[in-house]
Amino acid sequence: MNLLAAAPVPRDLPLPLPVPEWLLVFCLVVFFLVHILFVNLMVGGSVLVVLLEWMGLKNKRWDALAHEVAQTITVNKSLAVVMGIGPLLCINLLYTLQWYSANALTGHAWLMIVPLVIVAFLLTYLHKYTWDTWTSGGKKTLHQLTGLGAALLFLFIPLIFLANVNLMLFPTEWEKVKGFFSSLGIGNILPRYLHFMAASLAMTGLFLAGWFGRRDSDLSHLEGFSRPELRRLFYKVCTCITLAQFLFGPLLLFTLPAAGITTAVYVIIFSGAAVGLLALQQLMAELKSPDAAIGGRYGRIVALFSVVVLGMGSGRHVYREAALAGHQAEVKERTARYAAALAEFNKGQAAKPQPAEQSAEQLFMNCAACHAPAVKLVGPPLTEIAKIYAGNPEGIVAWAKAPGKKRPELPQMPSFAHLGETSLRKIAVLMLEKAAVK
Repeated sequence: MNLLAAAPVPRDLPLPLPVPEWLLVFCLVVFFLVHILFVNLMVGGSVLVVLLEWMGLKNKRWDALAHEVAQTITVNKSLAVVMGIGPLLCINLLYTLQWYSANALTGHAWLMIVPLVIVAFLLTYLHKYTWDTWTSGGKKTLHQLTGLGAALLFLFIPLIFLANVNLMLFPTEWEKVKGFFSSLGIGNILPRYLHFMAASLAMTGLFLAGWFGRRDSDLSHLEGFSRPELRRLFYKVCTCITLAQFLFGPLLLFTLPAAGITTAVYVIIFSGAAVGLLALQQLMAELKSPDAAIGGRYGRIVALFSVVVLGMGSGRHVYREAALAGHQAEVKERTARYAAALAEFNKGQAAKPQPAEQSAEQLFMNCAACHAPAVKLVGPPLTEIAKIYAGNPEGIVAWAKAPGKKRPELPQMPSFAHLGETSLRKIAVLMLEKAAVK
């Protein structure tokens, strides 16, 4: 039984790729990982700022820390947008039919991404630059709601992207989709989203542990926090969320639709999990380190997480290729059948005898409804035309190609340029001959 029997199989346009396919695949994986890193930091940072500012209602030092973390969000947001162009271009080229089909099926939600991003960015800047004035001016609640609004948008926008990327993998499910919300029932959206959220918080915790742990960082405005304390705080965030990932990871893996599951996928994922355990062990060792030594393993932890992330990106691509292999093969086959049928049709048309060239009398039938030899019909008779264009058939041709309007009592003549220069000259000569006979 053909599992793709219910899947729409459009024909493709056999256009060459601008660069070798392997290079596009490499760029897709690498560019996507760089893009998603900054998306993680943007989303995770927004969530942490909301939590820290809420904690700051009881202890001002948390509010000061939230303000400092908020400074990083706008930078990470800009990098996330810029670095998102590369993977979008690559996926458009590699999976054109599947990607645009998913875009169309999610409909209004996909079209709303740009307006939602603009609103989220404006709220983020408003939250960042009104921190002191709104806090001191008694508008702290409004300020918190502004930050919460930006964070909620940052949480929702990736869900639209995730729904699209997920939906493109399962062409057999496309006919069931009736818009964005119905697309959330395809595949394993919820486990993927939980995994993404956990990764965002873990990466943000690791980033902030390094950001505040820099020796040249000025922490004088963060009263009540020492550099080792900040490192330890964000190490804890990263450690706790990484532990949670060992719950979300298996949930994601075992809810993956079977369409793309291969041995290679399992090998990549379990290898990444093994490296993740090493990273977790290093994080726990850091938490036990004395203040003077904490941070010594930071480079090692970043390297281990980089391997995990690279494995996740590679595993995602291997799964995608396997899930779409059947559909792409059917699209390729249909495209080849269409090309062969078109070639056969063109060959048959070329073999047919060409129609005989029309005579001037036959061509004049295009004009006879409006122009009689000596009687005025819709347009002037041929005798009147001959007086204007005597010995000048080219003038009639020029008029027929781009007619003007000389007489208000007569309707506008349509252009007959579609008949071609040769046919129009035949008609013009015949019109002058008919007028001369009369």
